[in-house]
Amino acid sequence: MLTAGGLAAAALIGEAQALQTTGTTPASPKRKFKIVVTGGHPGDPEYGCGGTIARLTERGHDVALLYLNRGDPAEKPGDPGPFPRVAEAGHACEILGARAVFAGQIDGHAVVDAAHYAAFRQLLAVEKPDAVFTHWPIDNHADHRAMSLLVYDAWLHQRKAFSLFYYEVSNGEDTVQFAPTEYLDITATEVIKRRACFAHASQDPERFYKLQEMVARMRGAECGHGYAEAFVRHLQSPAFPLPPP
Repeated sequence: MLTAGGLAAAALIGEAQALQTTGTTPASPKRKFKIVVTGGHPGDPEYGCGGTIARLTERGHDVALLYLNRGDPAEKPGDPGPFPRVAEAGHACEILGARAVFAGQIDGHAVVDAAHYAAFRQLLAVEKPDAVFTHWPIDNHADHRAMSLLVYDAWLHQRKAFSLFYYEVSNGEDTVQFAPTEYLDITATEVIKRRACFAHASQDPERFYKLQEMVARMRGAECGHGYAEAFVRHLQSPAFPLPPP
């Protein structure tokens, strides 16, 4: 049974999601969407949206994980690597059925200026997304905030053409003051999310996934499922049909 918040979320995302309140089994979507999930570092989209990504790709949608940097704070401009976290991101994307894209910035040294705004607009325009998921704009990590600003600027320049969602990572530790408008049941794909997060072996997933699992259980309890991921959709962005339960 959905909570009041769950019902409100269903209304926002349109008929496809609202069907869950009637018990009707919706047909598979006729249209295949393009979705971009952005993150400051390799691993961020997986931890915040891994279950959702798996649900979208299993329905045939095209999902790109767009990372702001390659996860190496010692990287120098023009450095050919190798970058271990890039390989981990590739493995995680294979697990999720997604593909990896990199914005070319450096871990811990995010730049938000006119030139980087312009470059990011072009990068996102190439993807032609129907929906973009990004960091909550007041996350504690500066790279998260930078990515959120870059996405928001691109959204404005594309005249708010794609649906804009914000997601949470390590709620209470990184993401704060997050009040969801949308919930997505990931009970069936939590195991895939876990595998994708553990693909980032250099980042101590045994430690960090515990908090993320707790968040997913909490969000699941809020909307009446075992596990869920929660989002805030910008009210001025188009509705987007998240997969129903």
